[in-house]
Amino acid sequence: MKRIQSLAAAAALVAGTAGVGAAQVSKTIPGETRTVTATVEAIERGSREVTVKKPDGNYEVFYAPNTMKRFDTLKIGDKITATYYENLILRLKQPGEKSDEKDQAAVVPAAGGRAGATVSHQQTITATITAIDQTVPSITFSGPHNWTYSSRVEDRKALAKVKVGDKVELTWTEAMLLSLDEGK
Repeated sequence: MKRIQSLAAAAALVAGTAGVGAAQVSKTIPGETRTVTATVEAIERGSREVTVKKPDGNYEVFYAPNTMKRFDTLKIGDKITATYYENLILRLKQPGEKSDEKDQAAVVPAAGGRAGATVSHQQTITATITAIDQTVPSITFSGPHNWTYSSRVEDRKALAKVKVGDKVELTWTEAMLLSLDEGK
């Protein structure tokens, strides 16, 4: 997922901004916006799962929450357009600063009774730098629920500015605007 690419950029960013001193260091890394139109191939009404075929021929399964009021109007062959965006906010935490883990999501139906919705998800974790390898160069983070991520870092000088044990707060925000082309 794009989240991995954003995290790789975050690894470079943490390394690049860590030596700024005691001031709070944060940076927003915008993701790219992508729009895809997919065709509904299967609908599992009981579990509220929709299988769509993307233009590249791959299939994706989506869960439609109960708040999606027009789920029952979906039909095989309908076209669903999704515009997806994500960003990552990264903040180097000060020594002794409390960790805070958050996970929240929302679905907002399209205005005017149109078939569609905006779906958003935001997650915040505190990760710890657990390894730095100057020879590669790379950095490894670990976080809650046995989460671990390693990434190559392009800027060796920036990597030298952080150390094992530093804490980094990562906040991912993902949003998707869905619309249904109900045909004629």
